[in-house]
Amino acid sequence: MRALVVSALAPDFAGCALTELPVPQPGPGEVRVRVRAAAINFPDLLQTRGEYQYKPSLPFIPGIETAGDVDLLGPGVTGFAPGDAVVGHARIGGYAEFVVFPVADLRAKPARLSYAEAAGYGVAYLTAYVALVRRARLEPGEWVLVHGAAGGTGLACLDLARHLGARVIAASPSEAKLEVLARDYAPDAIVNTSSGFLEQVRGITGGRGADVIFDPVGGDVFDESTRCIAFDGRLLVVGFTSGRIPTIAVNIPLIKGFSVMGLRAGEYARRFPERGAENQAAIWALAEAGHTHPRVDREFPLAEWRAAFARLTDRQVIGKTILRPDL
Repeated sequence: MRALVVSALAPDFAGCALTELPVPQPGPGEVRVRVRAAAINFPDLLQTRGEYQYKPSLPFIPGIETAGDVDLLGPGVTGFAPGDAVVGHARIGGYAEFVVFPVADLRAKPARLSYAEAAGYGVAYLTAYVALVRRARLEPGEWVLVHGAAGGTGLACLDLARHLGARVIAASPSEAKLEVLARDYAPDAIVNTSSGFLEQVRGITGGRGADVIFDPVGGDVFDESTRCIAFDGRLLVVGFTSGRIPTIAVNIPLIKGFSVMGLRAGEYARRFPERGAENQAAIWALAEAGHTHPRVDREFPLAEWRAAFARLTDRQVIGKTILRPDL
């Protein structure tokens, strides 16, 4: 089978190469899946440089999220049959024509979602759900400012916040991206952050500020967010795509009465397994019912992995970029 293999940790994906490998065989309690779609997430790219929290041993195949068809069952597996459309989640392995999963890491693909939509759904919407429901305890009618609203997790947060009855401000430095979000997701307001956003957010919220701020960007965006958050607000630290990890003097949240909350959806599930299972059930039930609307930006054949990675690193994406090992 063809697979994208990381054999060395290096910048500019220099340690990655498309490689021919033996097709893996499922063991007891495992299922082999023919991959139809694999999502690209920032952690996948960080892993190729050894810059993510989870550091697999070399060589490895990256790829957290996949969707495809059951190809072969290992001994003792029940609940699935060859040909079933499934979604799989693992720390690595997705950028290949075949991948083996423990049966516990698979679920049926919602019929409403395409393979590409399903592959890019879990991480983004789980992050949004843990952020808004578990950490921020969002209430209907509250103002939510979503930074990086055109990215995978940002767009999921925008989409879910609307479903939960919040008033949503979509923020991005790209006017073109904001136009797409306004057309397809109907946030209550849009804010171009290229020259600051403090006064815009204050004006939109009647001077109150945003009750919840979802920040996967960090850097200057975090700094300015501390100035336009409402009293008793919740500022969610999701990531640092700007490249700068910001700091804050603790007298600022003391005086303004807001909370700074860290968010790692996967770690939340590891710490609270029962809640983690509830979170997964909740987001996939929303997908089954058609209450969420994931967006696929573009699909690339596996052989064009470098162009697909560049689309993400160059911030061209609205939604999710997908690799297609079956092409």
